[in-house]
Amino acid sequence: MNADGLEPTSQVEDAARSGPEWIRPAQGRQPQIVASFHRRTPTLMSQGCAAGIRVATRARRYPLLPSVPDLRHRQLVTPRTRSMHTEIFINQGIHESRIAIVEDGDLAEIWVERPEAERIVGDIYKGTVTAVLPSLQAAFVEIGLERTAFLQVRDMVEAESDDESNGSSRHRRSRSFPNIQDLAKKGQQLLVQIAKEPIGTKGARVTTQLSLAGRFIVAMPNGDWVGVSRKISSWNERRRLRDVVRKLRPDGFSAIVRTEGRGKPEKDLRKDLKQLTRTFRRIQKRDKRLKPPAVIHREIGMTSSVIRDLFTENVDRLVVDSRDLYDEIVEYLKQVSPELRKRVELHRDKKPLFDVNKIEGELDKVNEREVWMRRGGSLVIDHAEAGTFIDVNSARNTAKRDQEESILHTNLEAAREVARQLRLRDIGGIIVIDFIDMHDERNRRKLVDAMTEEVKRDRAKVSISPQISEFGLIEMTRQRVRPNLLHTHSEPCPTCEGRGRIMGADTTITKIERWLRRAYAHNSDRRFHLRVHPEVAAAVRGENGRRLKDMRKATKTRVDIVEDATMTLQDYRFISTRRELDVTAEHLIRVGGNNGGRRSR
Repeated sequence: MNADGLEPTSQVEDAARSGPEWIRPAQGRQPQIVASFHRRTPTLMSQGCAAGIRVATRARRYPLLPSVPDLRHRQLVTPRTRSMHTEIFINQGIHESRIAIVEDGDLAEIWVERPEAERIVGDIYKGTVTAVLPSLQAAFVEIGLERTAFLQVRDMVEAESDDESNGSSRHRRSRSFPNIQDLAKKGQQLLVQIAKEPIGTKGARVTTQLSLAGRFIVAMPNGDWVGVSRKISSWNERRRLRDVVRKLRPDGFSAIVRTEGRGKPEKDLRKDLKQLTRTFRRIQKRDKRLKPPAVIHREIGMTSSVIRDLFTENVDRLVVDSRDLYDEIVEYLKQVSPELRKRVELHRDKKPLFDVNKIEGELDKVNEREVWMRRGGSLVIDHAEAGTFIDVNSARNTAKRDQEESILHTNLEAAREVARQLRLRDIGGIIVIDFIDMHDERNRRKLVDAMTEEVKRDRAKVSISPQISEFGLIEMTRQRVRPNLLHTHSEPCPTCEGRGRIMGADTTITKIERWLRRAYAHNSDRRFHLRVHPEVAAAVRGENGRRLKDMRKATKTRVDIVEDATMTLQDYRFISTRRELDVTAEHLIRVGGNNGGRRSR
């Protein structure tokens, strides 16, 4: 993960990992991606009907399906460093904590932490290998969660320095991996760290390359190198930091100086590194004492990690509404960054913090499907298993005389809003954006450049296609570490079972007719009470009861309609008059356990 706050978590992969570099294509040539990540470099491949993303240690080529756009030439976008007015607001509730980041007056990011849904990225577990899969070059590890964790071979190989001064980047990218069979055996016990939370039906992704993040340093046991954040550009400062940390680090530890370590004296770096090594010694002791599956180390909470990772000199102020939390933050900053204490404020107003700063109203809109833009256009955001799809709709008052120019302005505004919504909703994985069609190639180029520029605010790793596809789409990927905000704070609809649509009354009536025909074929009962939604009942009785008469005649049954407002449009229940039982399930065709009618509750 990006060290300087991809999200507030301890799995901060700063420094040598934080600065992806990409080279703009020379004239007439395709762009080439040069990635400078310490452990995991996004590598693009095709998967099914849409492009997928895999994470690899070094850039690797995968065959692409001919029907899928070639995504290997996407640009890895470097975060923008332009100064902006940034504020952090922390609301401490009774059962949840909320953190909002506001940039230039716009809500940019939101995190919510609840006791029943605590994040686990950065936690360290002791687990047991339950299966080794040579075909996937991966293994499954039982760590005590609902689903077994997934461990790839590239996440078992010892990390290498990614600092510019350490060898050829080409050599590092061409690094090969041993076979998973040589590294993991069924029944083997391993210490693993959560790199990616469980999402959907997939278990957590883990790594055996442990890392502990401090305010100024990221420490990794079982290594022997030193790196410095690429965001520290001064050669003299980089050399100073490297020399200091080399002198301070214990044997068997690798260390990366984070961006926040710039300009810090040796005593501050020593204190940070000492705390990290002390933590790892505790981890070693628990590892020897506990049997798998077991939690060996819990990462610090969301609020603490935000203060550690995101509250830097680039933040103008931090406002909290809890006196205890305010005191804790001030005390922490007194030790690590005393110059930032004056930027911390305690909210004393009786009105809620998020109400006063107009955040609550924005949060109410976060999970809405349609997002309206200032000029009148809108975005429609749809989530699917394969990815997220965003449709851009134009404003109604688009003038025909300047249609191309108006469409360009709408698309440029949409690019800004899409970039904001991706961060705000924490949408990751594959993202496809259907902008309004433009015929002028220069305008199409402007749109791609604008989209590339807008996502630079994002601390997550983002890769974006260098041009609009022949179908008018821009494809991109955004690093996904946890489920997005919609899935975290909502549940599938029990009526439509998460599909977003339900059957209409006519479809339900057709299913009822088929049920009666199956009952007739099995010489079943001949008299039923049919319980349905009032709208379905009205449709059955429509046309002077003709449809009901036809059903009775074709199936030689007597059906009496009973309206039930508590039922859904797609639900129906047959009650046998003779047996006085709900017999709906007796004549249903089951497909994967789902059917039109449902058992009596």
